[in-house]
Amino acid sequence: MSSQSHFTRPASTQPAPQQRNYTRRAALAAGAAGVVLALSACAGSGTGAGASSGPDPIKKLSIIVPANPGGGWDQTGRAIQADLQSNKLVSSAQVTNIGGGGGTNGLAKLATEKDANTLMVMGYVMVGAVETNAAKTRLEDTTPIARLTEEPLVVVVPASSKYQSVADLVADIKANGKGVAITGGSAGGADHILAGQILKSQGVEADKLNYIGYSGGGESIAALLGNKVQAGISGVGEYAEQVKAGKVRALAVSGKSEAPALPGVKPLKDQGIDVVLTNWRGVVAPGSIDDAQRAKLTDVVTKLHDSEAWKSTLAKNNWDDAFLSGDSFKAFLTEDIAKVKTTLTQIGLVK
Repeated sequence: MSSQSHFTRPASTQPAPQQRNYTRRAALAAGAAGVVLALSACAGSGTGAGASSGPDPIKKLSIIVPANPGGGWDQTGRAIQADLQSNKLVSSAQVTNIGGGGGTNGLAKLATEKDANTLMVMGYVMVGAVETNAAKTRLEDTTPIARLTEEPLVVVVPASSKYQSVADLVADIKANGKGVAITGGSAGGADHILAGQILKSQGVEADKLNYIGYSGGGESIAALLGNKVQAGISGVGEYAEQVKAGKVRALAVSGKSEAPALPGVKPLKDQGIDVVLTNWRGVVAPGSIDDAQRAKLTDVVTKLHDSEAWKSTLAKNNWDDAFLSGDSFKAFLTEDIAKVKTTLTQIGLVK
């Protein structure tokens, strides 16, 4: 065997220096291309570390219910929690109740929330409560995500009440003023506004209204059943079971037509009281989140709305679908804030 190393080419086959440089560059380029192709293959297969099919899914979601347990906001928050989890739209969702101030205590908490994956249940009630409580934190300081539902309100009295109609109730308030108490949700909310609008439409001064607000629906029911108040106003979904059980009697609903959950109960407008009012509910996020975080929350709430579970939830709770998201919801909220402020001024709840 020759003593010449097999790594050394014969002189006649060695490339010229310029050719060697070109060959080396070509080899490096080919190697780099191979690396790029390999990385692309990993990404395309969905198994690489950098693989992604869109925004990262929300794993843990926090839901603030700005009221005590038992009311409409609590029902909404718990329904959102259950349906998000049952549809696996999030891994887990935790509800935290923060009662008081018509929701403004919860609103203040949202303003300091550092977790971007946070939603707070809110609605028409909070729009009014912000004004009547002169809240430092306003809905304009949040990020609107979506309006979800709306429902008419119902005027009820204890089963043993002498009132057979809303006209009877109004006549007694005319005669006895604040000796007649009406309960409902927190001051400045839909229930309070409806009571004021009913009296205003019948020529009764706002200063005759004795309204006792509670931050949770369970408390207002207790006041009614204990005959501590003469009448109550709340969402149809909140009082319907008590009406069906015969514990309270419904005098009127506040929508344009009868509510399916309370057949035979006539709207106010069909009883000579020209008032129509429906309560809506939705969700907002912290005002500090960026556009990408807003898009993730809007996407998960939109998927919730489109699910069969949510459709069942709407039917079960007698809630009407009022879905509106993104900029459309933001525009609606801006307009509604202006309208509510005007109404509250007209009925004497704010100056």
